[in-house]
Amino acid sequence: MKTFVVAEIASNWEGDIIKAEKLIKNSKKAGADAVKFQMWRATDLYSEKYPEWKFIKKSEVTFKKAEKFKKIADKEGIEFFCSAFYPEAIPFLETLNVKRYKIASRTCLLKDPNSKETLLQKSITKKPVFISMGMGGNKKYLEKIFAKNKVTFCYCISKYPTDIKKINWEQAKKFDGFSDHTLGITAPILFTILKKQSGSKQIMIEKHVKLKESKGPDASTSIDTDELSQLVSHIRIIEKLKI
Repeated sequence: MKTFVVAEIASNWEGDIIKAEKLIKNSKKAGADAVKFQMWRATDLYSEKYPEWKFIKKSEVTFKKAEKFKKIADKEGIEFFCSAFYPEAIPFLETLNVKRYKIASRTCLLKDPNSKETLLQKSITKKPVFISMGMGGNKKYLEKIFAKNKVTFCYCISKYPTDIKKINWEQAKKFDGFSDHTLGITAPILFTILKKQSGSKQIMIEKHVKLKESKGPDASTSIDTDELSQLVSHIRIIEKLKI
């Protein structure tokens, strides 16, 4: 079994290119297969009265910054890709030759401006997509849109943090991906074991990752890159076990 481990950086780069570079390098060192950023426009998702507005605005991944992150990731030898929340982002990301896309739970609900067009733009690429189902969403509708893409649906609970006791493991086992918001690394390790036992050939684990000094809104529910290293080490051991 092969486990594709994604270090979800999200807003933990805090609008600082140096921190972003450190996160990319440390994620590679930890053994992750990919780093993921989120490309959104603050004005599409939040009001300027939102408590974290200044931070959210500062943490926007512009085209120019995405290009920088891709170059850093290429240099370090780790894959770069994104959750893109608006349709114009996809043609740009195609110019960077990203290999896949992530679709966030809120996009599945068509909750944000241009969500449907964003989904369609991703489908046109015919590239693999990871789809988080944390808020629900119409699975048959998504399967129809992405009929020509390799789709990995991800078990997810859109609560930050998620109490590990709230995870329905019988349901989780039905998914080939796990976008995890629990504290620590226990849940993704358990998911890997369960999928290994079920005979799965390939799964995806996504975990929010931060620097030890990170202070943004995602930081309190993220693991640092040392913990990411521990997680990856455990996963690689499980992959080789006969269970």
